[in-house]
Amino acid sequence: MSIGPEETGALPLGEQTEWTATVVGAHRLREDTTVVRLIGEFVPFAPGQSVEVRTPQHPNMARRMYCALPPSLDGKLEFHVRTVPGGWCSGSIVADSHPGDEWRISAPAGWLAVEPETTDVVMLADGVGLAPLRALLLDTARRDDPPRTHLFVGGRYPRDLYASDMLFLLAGELPWLTVIPVVQDEYDPDLTDPWYEQCRVDLGFRPEEMMPGTIADIPERFGPLDHHQILVCGGAAMVRNTIDQLVAIGAPAEAIRYEGF
Repeated sequence: MSIGPEETGALPLGEQTEWTATVVGAHRLREDTTVVRLIGEFVPFAPGQSVEVRTPQHPNMARRMYCALPPSLDGKLEFHVRTVPGGWCSGSIVADSHPGDEWRISAPAGWLAVEPETTDVVMLADGVGLAPLRALLLDTARRDDPPRTHLFVGGRYPRDLYASDMLFLLAGELPWLTVIPVVQDEYDPDLTDPWYEQCRVDLGFRPEEMMPGTIADIPERFGPLDHHQILVCGGAAMVRNTIDQLVAIGAPAEAIRYEGF
């Protein structure tokens, strides 16, 4: 559930209010994390927005999720899903999504966006809160003069940075983008995650490139951020803590957009 303001700037939906898409790939990255890719009808959402999703596992249960791609006329969609403790819907999506599953998608909403006139952007992502910010990065890359952008992406351990290889490559291709991983503990726990072991690659950020701490620590370290647009997305508690820190350093309220789940 979003803790940000009500929907703003949603694209016109016309008469159609629900769309279908078919799973073409479910890439399990961690014990608790899956990237699901679909192709289907064009869904008229804006980059950074979330949509309501109904899956075959729980057809009558709607779950709000953020697309990690900007809108695509050929109907491509991508969702990053992490298991919520005790969550029936998220757990089944992570464990049981398969090619051929049909998803029903509706109700685009949300206000995360990169303003056209901004020249400096700070993005703060916690876990799968990266998804809408990644969509915004890809959309911003289409501009003739993209704003300077710093993306801070957080996890408890290095292996929680499930998209570090993708972000490493993206930062290398986009000269206006700087990516800073943030971890609470620089050492992974002594627990085996077979999914992580299967998809490990020798590509990504080195331990010395990772900043210790949490996403909520970033405002105090890099304040006052009074000339930046600031976007925050992730777990509700982290978002609230981060907004409190942004307010404490004097970041302008009108420059901050945020959503939590």
